[in-house]
Amino acid sequence: MSNKRKPKFGQNFLVDDNARHAIVDALGDISNRTVLEIGPGHGAITSLLAPRAQRLIALELDHSLAAELTFKFRDQPNVTIVQGDVLETDLAALIPEGTTADVIGNLPYYITSDILLQLFAAGRAGLLNRAVLMMQREVADRLSASPGVKEYGLLAATTQVNAEVDNLFTLPPSAFNPPPDVFSTVLRLHFAPRFEELQVDPAGFDSFLKQIFAQKRKTLHNNLRAASYDPETLAAAWPAEIPPQARAESLALEPLAALYRALAQHPRGL
Repeated sequence: MSNKRKPKFGQNFLVDDNARHAIVDALGDISNRTVLEIGPGHGAITSLLAPRAQRLIALELDHSLAAELTFKFRDQPNVTIVQGDVLETDLAALIPEGTTADVIGNLPYYITSDILLQLFAAGRAGLLNRAVLMMQREVADRLSASPGVKEYGLLAATTQVNAEVDNLFTLPPSAFNPPPDVFSTVLRLHFAPRFEELQVDPAGFDSFLKQIFAQKRKTLHNNLRAASYDPETLAAAWPAEIPPQARAESLALEPLAALYRALAQHPRGL
């Protein structure tokens, strides 16, 4: 799911006042919370978070913007500006021991998947509670898609095994300066990993999802054949509730987990 790193910043700054208030309000009460903000830019969201959050840590990649923010919030001791790449940042080191944090941010399209995977890992480690994230509408649609619709795929399955997803609202290009070429959607994630409930191990099930969604046009059976499962193993492990010609995109996580567990009981299992 990783996207290629883009060599230059693609910065579109939120300028819609109603939107920025709605985004911050979506986090709820943060008076006793640590909040991590990804990509604060000029501080449109930061300025609303600062008086509300117990502790605010803003991660900004751009050196000049980080310097601007450091000066702007110099008199607010609960605000820390960190200049650096969120993908190279140890989130655990920023969160007070024994607590969890909330996340807010506008995710660049070219690294949306990479950031999400990092947040899911932190959620599995018990470090994060919820996140309010803005991203390109098409990507948000894929995260929140239900089985059986064309947008449902690896990104949706991976997201929904790690978090509950609420699609909040969509913003037009005019909400930003400069206006992007796309609409942006705001999602709220509640980190609630389902691996224990589904009786699967996280690393193994992650790998399994990548295998079964490798070619969306192929059936679940054919994707597993391409992943070196032999027909005999598949026939022996195949759950009755999964149609023989089903595609992974048509199935909820529960039957997929049942197939994963069944395959693990066979010699050619994972």
